[in-house]
Amino acid sequence: MNIPKEILEKLKAPYIEELENFVEREIDGIFKVRSKKLQETKDGKKFLLLTLEDRTGSIRAVDWYNAEKNDQIIQNGTIVGVTGRVVYFEERLQINISNSDNALRKLNESEYDIERFVSKASNPEEMYKQLVELIDSVKDKDYKRVLEIFFVEDKSFAEAFKTTPAGMRIHHAYIGGLLEHSLNVAKIIDKVCVIYDKLDRDLLIAGALLHDIGKVKEYTINQKGIEITTEGELIGHIIMGVEYLDRKVKGIPYDKLIKLKHLIASHHGEFEWGSPVVPKTPEALVLHFIENMDSKLNRVFQIMDKENDGKEWSEYDTNLSRRFLLK
Repeated sequence: MNIPKEILEKLKAPYIEELENFVEREIDGIFKVRSKKLQETKDGKKFLLLTLEDRTGSIRAVDWYNAEKNDQIIQNGTIVGVTGRVVYFEERLQINISNSDNALRKLNESEYDIERFVSKASNPEEMYKQLVELIDSVKDKDYKRVLEIFFVEDKSFAEAFKTTPAGMRIHHAYIGGLLEHSLNVAKIIDKVCVIYDKLDRDLLIAGALLHDIGKVKEYTINQKGIEITTEGELIGHIIMGVEYLDRKVKGIPYDKLIKLKHLIASHHGEFEWGSPVVPKTPEALVLHFIENMDSKLNRVFQIMDKENDGKEWSEYDTNLSRRFLLK
């Protein structure tokens, strides 16, 4: 029969998106602590305010009974088991944690599945096959050579590229998200170049597939989900991507290498969006617009998939600064 994995994750603890079905009921849940704050009421009673999350969303939780003890035990990023009652408070769902010593408890890796916190893209092998076909379509021997160095010859890089997410929360934040995002951008660019035939199609295909290569070293997936690496935190994927290109690619003409570096360096588009330089070639401008469109549309589709439960409008999204019509 072979059950364990801690009794099949407490016989499948509900996901956050399902908690509306448990209002005024007690649940045993499995969540990641996004944030915590020990607070105090006007009459001096301590309580622990937490934001809990899984791959489907986030929810507020309050511990009124063991606040100080649990504040010492639980850290941001800890995976916890939570026993509590689901309620509505201030028009949103909240978990009121139960009054028992183990109502909020750390879990070890054998007690939950990583897929509770990280989704997977569908069919990464098929997407990788399409990526290789795009590389084969590049006519410029120098740009094609660069792409082959990364995606064909370096097997460990290619495997990492297939599994790395493109973000932590905002867009393509799942296993294979980086491959999906980069391939989408390259496929759209391929169509755009048919209309705007003055664009350097081979340069743009190379830039589309390479623009986020630094994310292979920026993000890591472990039993807590998607986390940013120390290198990613201190340097960021744009600089790491330019450095990656410098280290791995030798012998292509300097004018082509500098154009590729510019595409990586400028793809965020604006200084306030983390771009060290703004796009200064037609190809760089196109890459910025298309990769920005793909990342934002991915976010919109996630919102619509998550909230398409009969409502006319989505909740307000702070990242895109608006609500979306669902019907």
